[in-house]
Amino acid sequence: MFASELPQWQSLQPTTQAVFAASAGQVEGESTEFVRIGDEGTKITFRFCPRCGAAVFHTASGHENSISIPVGAFADPSFPKPSTSVYEERMHSWVSMPAGIDHMD
Repeated sequence: MFASELPQWQSLQPTTQAVFAASAGQVEGESTEFVRIGDEGTKITFRFCPRCGAAVFHTASGHENSISIPVGAFADPSFPKPSTSVYEERMHSWVSMPAGIDHMD
């Protein structure tokens, strides 16, 4: 499973995430955690590099079978465009979505 999405969280900067099945790989190494409770009560655990503070990945309660990784962590300019946009009602007025993607609010 792979999907790329553009979440527009109000308390966080918009970011493009690649969503993978948790069983697709293994997470190794140290990380620092920050837990946030979403609008609908979902516990989202963000993991960061303890040395530089870069976002590494996040997981959400109720979605234990998936892991979200910021697309920028791949350093690949040919990474596929997003397939889904979420929370669009919160995006900045100057943001535009790519044509042909799914929209979820």
